[in-house]
Amino acid sequence: MRSSLIGKIEKAKGYAQEPDRVTFSSLTAVFRGKNDDHELSYADGKWRCTCHFFSQWEICSHTMALQQILGNMLPKEALASPVEAQLAEK
Repeated sequence: MRSSLIGKIEKAKGYAQEPDRVTFSSLTAVFRGKNDDHELSYADGKWRCTCHFFSQWEICSHTMALQQILGNMLPKEALASPVEAQLAEK
């Protein structure tokens, strides 16, 4: 049993070197901003954030930071800004 666990640990290390194997379909997070904590989520193809800026623009520094952090682990539509998504629909 111990050798099978060692094999799984080694496999996990290999997977960790290939983040393109992972694609998030939804997530929730708390972002500690400079002035306050904000709850972020991505689900059903849409970002949400509790900050004031997001309520007006449907994008904010918190969602953009997560896009950069998670990069290719997000679906393509999660990496596009709402403006880009609207242009793509036309």
